[in-house]
Amino acid sequence: MTPHVFQANLLHWFDQFGRKDLPWSVPVTPYRVWISEVMLQQTQVVTVIPYFNKFIQRYPDVDALANAPLDEVLSLWAGLGYYARARNLHKAAVLIQQAGYFPDSLEGLMALPGIGRSTAGAILSIAFNKSEPILDGNVRRVLARFKAIYGWTGGNAINKQLWAVSAFYTPEKRVADYTQAIMDLGATLCTRSKPNCLACPLRSDCLALQLGRVHELPTPKTSKKIPTKHSVFVLLLNQNKEILLEKRAPVGIWGGLWSVPEIDDMQALEGWCHSRTINIVKKEVLAIRRHTFSHYHLDYEPVLLHIDNPINNVLEVDKALWYKHLQMKNIALPAPVKQLFDEINEEYNGEISTL
Repeated sequence: MTPHVFQANLLHWFDQFGRKDLPWSVPVTPYRVWISEVMLQQTQVVTVIPYFNKFIQRYPDVDALANAPLDEVLSLWAGLGYYARARNLHKAAVLIQQAGYFPDSLEGLMALPGIGRSTAGAILSIAFNKSEPILDGNVRRVLARFKAIYGWTGGNAINKQLWAVSAFYTPEKRVADYTQAIMDLGATLCTRSKPNCLACPLRSDCLALQLGRVHELPTPKTSKKIPTKHSVFVLLLNQNKEILLEKRAPVGIWGGLWSVPEIDDMQALEGWCHSRTINIVKKEVLAIRRHTFSHYHLDYEPVLLHIDNPINNVLEVDKALWYKHLQMKNIALPAPVKQLFDEINEEYNGEISTL
């Protein structure tokens, strides 16, 4: 199939069935495309839509985002995961504001934090109508199947091959529609499981379909056993029914978010409390829970400590605060911590948030 036929078939399908009502599609601006593309990294459209709408309502342009406190940005991002994306958005917005213009070149965009080649290509093609290829997860799957390319798509050799294929088929005209079309094809028809090959506009020349190998491609990464880490979440509940939060370091897991103190195990709890002169009135050990990150499982055991310390005795200035659940806004909590607070609040009939 020549590039012209490939493009024509794909665009004809897009004109009939493509998703044209996504919130970042109207209006199309470099800023809105950028925000949506970053949110869509490793996250499905249905999950992103409410986050995008809320984010754009709060920060309608680059200046609004650049001028916002990072804590506030992270609070809007809470639950979406991969928080480095939010930190990089904020850093990049500041740089764009300082430059006075939104970059419109591959080099200029890739110089910004959190923008790789595919995200830059999407911004350039959709917002600036420049002929640049993309290679997000959906496009990798479409092209790997269409050309029957075997091998893990994240490997250097296969990645280079797929970029060449993507560039080969990217048109000079209607490139914004084409970019959206090939992403839509992967998201709606050429899905990871249960692909609808009969409805695919590229089926006549799809090598994986001809070979009966659609379900084998793209080649998955060799699976490794995910390690499990263990931790104890310490929930200090004061006499005002407030829970102590500490601000995490700006990098790493949950970087820049507020969370409860963590210790390695229960054996260390007594020493941890003693070093902070914490007066425990009542201790409740809650059920172990699991949260899975991309590269490990975290099994965490919450322990709820009712304390009668003077309120400020266990605080470090600028690094900790007493939190009233559901009442304090712009506090970015990791999803499992928020869920844990919801459960405790329900168990105590809402008194943690109301007292």
